[in-house]
Amino acid sequence: MLAELRVSNLGAIEDARLDLGPGMTALTGETGAGKTLLVGALTLLLGARGDPLAVRSGAPEAVVQGRFVEEGGEETVVSRTLPASGRSRAEVNAKMVPVGALGGLLGGLVDVYGQHAHQSLLDPSAQRRALDLFAGVDLSELGRARERLRSIDAELEALGGGARERSRAMEVIAHEIAEIDRAALADDDEEERLAEERDRLADAVAYREAAAGALAALQGRDSGAAGSAGGVPGALDLLGAARGALAGRSGLARWAERLAGAEGELADVASELRRVLEAWEDDPQREDEVRARLVLLRDLRRRYGDTLAEVRAYAEDARLRLEEMRGSEARAELLAAERDELAVLARRLEAEILRRRSEAAPRLAAAVEERLRELAMPGARLEVEVGDEAPGDAVTFLLAANPGEPALPLAKVASGGELSRAMLALRLVLAGAPPTAVFDEVDAGIGGEAAVTVGRALKELSRGRQVLVVTHLAQVAAFADQHFAVEKHEHGGRARSVVRGLHPEERTVELARMLAGQPGSRAAREHAEELLRLAAG
Repeated sequence: MLAELRVSNLGAIEDARLDLGPGMTALTGETGAGKTLLVGALTLLLGARGDPLAVRSGAPEAVVQGRFVEEGGEETVVSRTLPASGRSRAEVNAKMVPVGALGGLLGGLVDVYGQHAHQSLLDPSAQRRALDLFAGVDLSELGRARERLRSIDAELEALGGGARERSRAMEVIAHEIAEIDRAALADDDEEERLAEERDRLADAVAYREAAAGALAALQGRDSGAAGSAGGVPGALDLLGAARGALAGRSGLARWAERLAGAEGELADVASELRRVLEAWEDDPQREDEVRARLVLLRDLRRRYGDTLAEVRAYAEDARLRLEEMRGSEARAELLAAERDELAVLARRLEAEILRRRSEAAPRLAAAVEERLRELAMPGARLEVEVGDEAPGDAVTFLLAANPGEPALPLAKVASGGELSRAMLALRLVLAGAPPTAVFDEVDAGIGGEAAVTVGRALKELSRGRQVLVVTHLAQVAAFADQHFAVEKHEHGGRARSVVRGLHPEERTVELARMLAGQPGSRAAREHAEELLRLAAG
């Protein structure tokens, strides 16, 4: 409920404060006095676009504040500041919020009827919820089924999707493991060793010539016999001669020992080089095998890791993943079976909801049309369309205000008065409305007995919620529990709108003014008193 509304420097309103209570509240006054400014102030609290031109001339900004009290006593204080220049600001409970968030925060607290902004029933989703309330449709079981379906789908996706996808994934992983296993990776250095062997095999003649040259340098040429006819001594001969020159001289013994060590090392090298010359021969077949193996290893590294160690690690990880997937297959089968059962249940529930919505739609339309006839719209026609596709979520309310006119969605109804009365009729029939309803122009184009009927309908609606009505008709205002008059005065050469709460005697005067334009008229006052008695009875 809106417990308090304060407006400062908005149009002709310099400062106004309204302490509001439950039930029905009437806002009356001469045309142009500023009644609609109060409705505009409320729409600013709901996030409506603010026009800087609405700021009172000479004031730096306009401020609208509202205090809402919910059941249980919890209070929400909303403030909207509209500067003469610059961007507007909003606060909820003294904390700044984006202006665009106000509608979401307060949309469940207030509905404003008479213009196309901030009317919850203009939203198709709200129309669907209203039809469901009227039809007694319970969506909870379908909601639980859909939520469980989403949960199952997410779990199946985590397990690898559907049965076909999981089978394909396991086949891929098994193929990868088999491919790596067939390679029989010996160790992580195999590729380096094979590369050396490939280079040697590719140039075996050059390798043998190099080895022979090195051996000749060590052993000498022509069998390497030192001092032989025509022979050239090798390094081993020269080392032996050097060691012999030092032999027997104790002062040079340590160098003789070092020469002996070098001689032994070179003798070992010469022995290995001889084996190379004896063993290394051209082997084209082995060269082809080595090259093919290197291609295989490079291909494995390209697909599974930068090194052979990473390839082997990939294979081990793949084995674990494959084992997990095989172990989860039973879980996936259980989930798939549950999903099939839930899908059948969801389709059955959706078909039942479509049936109930379709059956309730004409009953709702008929109930609203009956109310519209009471509200001076005897030829009005309401249609409630429900989509053909189960569960019939596409719900649309359409109104033809007059005979012969096409039915249009509520959001496209041009007349503010007709729309307000249509909303009033809907609210009288439907449940689930926000706790505060504001009606502007609801009495446009009516009078006499129809006006009394509208007033009585608003009073009926106010028994379950707070209703604020901007009205020009005394027949409507007489039904209010609380009455505020908006008056425009001139002070210092400037117009200023003032909002006053009326006492019982002042109400009579105001109703007399509304009836005859002459608040002092005895006949008008008697008529006003009669209206008040009628409303009270």
